[in-house]
Amino acid sequence: MIGCWGRGSLLGCIGLLNGCNSDVPVSAVTQVTPPGVIVTVTRIATHPFLSRFNLALTVSTAGGCVATSELFPDTGGVSRRNLYVAASDRLYVVGQFDVRRFDLQRCLIELIEFRSVEDGLRFIGSFDIDRSGHWVFHAATTRAERPFEPR
Repeated sequence: MIGCWGRGSLLGCIGLLNGCNSDVPVSAVTQVTPPGVIVTVTRIATHPFLSRFNLALTVSTAGGCVATSELFPDTGGVSRRNLYVAASDRLYVVGQFDVRRFDLQRCLIELIEFRSVEDGLRFIGSFDIDRSGHWVFHAATTRAERPFEPR
């Protein structure tokens, strides 16, 4: 029987442990206009080996507003969320299967239908993994918009 402590397999087990997902929350954060608005998307692994995560959106403002919403969970490689701002100063967080709209005046995050998204949004960036697999915010100045594929 060859286990983790068998001959020559210690390195294999260490590699396996490095491939495990941690259930420690990981947040990616950005500040957007209007000034003082901070957007955070937090990702928490729900399975030690599969790419499955719960996601939460938090928007806070300099005026003391804090709004939080659970996002559609990632059940297999769909964590990325694109961030947009509208001329009305509303923020949109768009995923493969869901859209959240933050209204600064009402301090409210709403789940809305894709067809309810305003026209003329400006892409701010994406919450996504980087090349090394870390959950980060990619500003539009460093990574171009990646639209979602219809499923």
